[in-house]
Amino acid sequence: MTLKPAALVPHFLIPFLLLPALLSAAGSGGINAPDQRDKPYLILISIDGLGWDARGRTDTPALDSLAERGVVARSMQPVWPSLTFPNHYSIATGLYPSQHGLVGNHFASADRQGWYTTGNRDEVENPVWYAGEPIWVSAEKAGMVSAAYFFVGTEAPVQGIQPSHFFLFDSSVTGQRRVEQAIEWLSLPEDRRPHMIALYFEHVDEASHDHGPSAPETAAVIRQVDNYIATLLEGIEELPFGDEVYVIVVADHGQSAYLAPDEAYVLSEHVDIGEARIVQGGNYVLLYYDDPDAAAIDELVSGINRTWEHGRAYARAETPRHWRVTDDGRYPDVFIQAELGHAVITDEASRGAIHEGAHGWPPDSVGMGASFIAAGGRLPRGVEIGEIHVVDVYPLMLEILELPTPQGYEAEPSELGGILLSE
Repeated sequence: MTLKPAALVPHFLIPFLLLPALLSAAGSGGINAPDQRDKPYLILISIDGLGWDARGRTDTPALDSLAERGVVARSMQPVWPSLTFPNHYSIATGLYPSQHGLVGNHFASADRQGWYTTGNRDEVENPVWYAGEPIWVSAEKAGMVSAAYFFVGTEAPVQGIQPSHFFLFDSSVTGQRRVEQAIEWLSLPEDRRPHMIALYFEHVDEASHDHGPSAPETAAVIRQVDNYIATLLEGIEELPFGDEVYVIVVADHGQSAYLAPDEAYVLSEHVDIGEARIVQGGNYVLLYYDDPDAAAIDELVSGINRTWEHGRAYARAETPRHWRVTDDGRYPDVFIQAELGHAVITDEASRGAIHEGAHGWPPDSVGMGASFIAAGGRLPRGVEIGEIHVVDVYPLMLEILELPTPQGYEAEPSELGGILLSE
């Protein structure tokens, strides 16, 4: 799933909509405080859908170069659900969905009276959905200018704060333009120059959905995005302070192909789901009931699990512990999750939910692992570490930017902890 608004913004409005955000007094106001001007610079790059194994499918000289002079994780495990919005926001906050609020791409409010959907711009920009403290808010609160060219959460005033510079998502903006803007930001005078920049590229995810993760068309798109990274790295090298710039490349999840899409488990052929509001993605079905009945839910879950070989249904309280699901009403009442490579749909009319490539399978499935590459000043060179988790990125970013840890936040142990070398 990529970041898509309900409709394209009219072209005549774009110059006005792309102006820097008006910040609350708690932000930097677009000016770096004197004590922030000597801090390092960090560019966080998300390549949506770039799995841990994607670089092995084609030539990626820019990403390979970054890996050779930095740190590479064998894989980075997403949170449940392995979808775009919850994982991007977990990267940005270091929190799990149950903590930061984005429990899916499409989900109900706790009272079931409202819905968050990625295509509803009013909801995407509504701060009521977002908890935690994303890295750009941490920066702005410290008096450090931040910027973003598309990243989940930057379009809403979280804690009343947004990046000093940000853009409303528009897929017609080329990756090249996004990179050029990042270099332009870094070329500003030091009092206005962002120290924290987030960039987002949706192209690999889209190609993987349309053609499959191993298709030649997807490989071509990976090479294209690698070219964007090459342009960015070249621009950084030309800066007089280029050695002070850290680059972290992440993905929100990997991508896999369906093994036998024609053999999808069709719920309507086995059970009656009743009057439910349905969220489905081809490999999962989530059911929300206005008046959930525990006995009926138990019967439904049991019926599915008796008749399905390649997946499992759960009542909310029975979900796997590592999914970290709570009793929050934003979560569905019934979770129906296919095993990696397998499909589940509500009925035959829903087969359109099955694409050539997908994510949304269990986050600990090998095919859902994401990429992580980081390079810069105090990071060791040419080091490969084991599997990390998307929530491990945030504390590393705090440490790089020398920002205070938010009150109440505690990082989990990971191989990224203590990885920065002494100055």
